[in-house]
Amino acid sequence: MSLSKQHEMHKRRFSRNMGLGLVLAGFVALVFGLTIAKVSNEDFAVPTDEAAE
Repeated sequence: MSLSKQHEMHKRRFSRNMGLGLVLAGFVALVFGLTIAKVSNEDFAVPTDEAAE
């Protein structure tokens, strides 16, 4: 027999925290991916003086 029996409330709380952590990690990954896609856009070109003429 275990000395400290885990209560059902702790199991539910852990499950909720794990779900929230996964959602947060997914959001961070999404923002990171969008940032990398925007920064590494191949069509981006710095305007030059020749384009103004």
